[in-house]
Amino acid sequence: MAAFTELVFSGVQPTGNLHLGNYLGAVKRFVEMQDRDAQCLYCVVDLHAITVWQDPEALRGQIREVTAAFLAAGIDPKRSIVFNQSQVPQHAELAWVFNCVARLGWLNRMTQFKEKAGKDRENASIGLYDYPVLMAADILAYRATHVPVGEDQKQHLELTRDIAQKFNTDFAGSIAAHGHGDAFFPITEPLIGGPAARVMSLRDGTKKMSKSDPSDNARINLTDDADAIAQKIRRAKTDPEPLPSEVAGLKERPEADNLVGIYAALAGISREDVLRDFGGAQFSTFKPALADLAVTSLAPIAGEMRRLTADPGHIDAVLADGSGRAETIAAQTLDAVKDIVGFVRRGPSLQAVR
Repeated sequence: MAAFTELVFSGVQPTGNLHLGNYLGAVKRFVEMQDRDAQCLYCVVDLHAITVWQDPEALRGQIREVTAAFLAAGIDPKRSIVFNQSQVPQHAELAWVFNCVARLGWLNRMTQFKEKAGKDRENASIGLYDYPVLMAADILAYRATHVPVGEDQKQHLELTRDIAQKFNTDFAGSIAAHGHGDAFFPITEPLIGGPAARVMSLRDGTKKMSKSDPSDNARINLTDDADAIAQKIRRAKTDPEPLPSEVAGLKERPEADNLVGIYAALAGISREDVLRDFGGAQFSTFKPALADLAVTSLAPIAGEMRRLTADPGHIDAVLADGSGRAETIAAQTLDAVKDIVGFVRRGPSLQAVR
């Protein structure tokens, strides 16, 4: 198999308030991955957002808010590429090519569509059904070698890998003839999350923390101030038993397991380390410590987000710069795909007069 330069791609949808789960499962990891010896691209996937109807004004604000969260958390737009998907047309164009590579049976197995569409699947948008193919195009437009994924996206990454493999197989002769060796697309590898990749609701430890939960106390929003963060942790659902001394003791205690996982992720330590310090303690001792840690970690991000969102022109400039840099990479990929597939495209002299 051909060797590929390491490149990390990931995206976040601009739908509703970002919360602690988004931060620990995605944004915090994005910041840490900047230290990898690899190009990192972080995308606000606004094309994915419109698979369900969005209010246009609200969507514009949410795109900027997600970008502000990236920057406030520590993503450096000079070291990494920060952009929004709709400014790079190669994502949508490559998705069509992949629609002709992917098989209907593959998409019919996607469980997330079944969950999101519910019983009224006939009225779901085609975009919601085809979302995983666009996700494959997002990743492979940059020939990304690695993607950080949570549990709910693992199946979609498998589809990306299937599409890459089938493209490489279907067009093997053309790929070699155009000088790309035995494979054009990498078989993208997942970067599995850390101790709190899946953060659960503060009101029900069996449900994932969600921006759509009707109770604001079920989540910590990245825009919450210090008082709100501390109050929500104090009110978080727990059980009457003290914390166990071993991780195995968390198995049948979802709320306790969730809070210990949040502490571990914020502190950058393991669950075992947390229980080494707090095993045997009551929640009346543990919750204040967790609240202090959460406020220290998150309140500065909220403050910086407020400052950044007050200057939308700056955010738009960051997105424009990042989108231009992203398109330079994606255009090279799509031009090569067109040649491999057999399309006739404009040469350099004709492209210059566009």
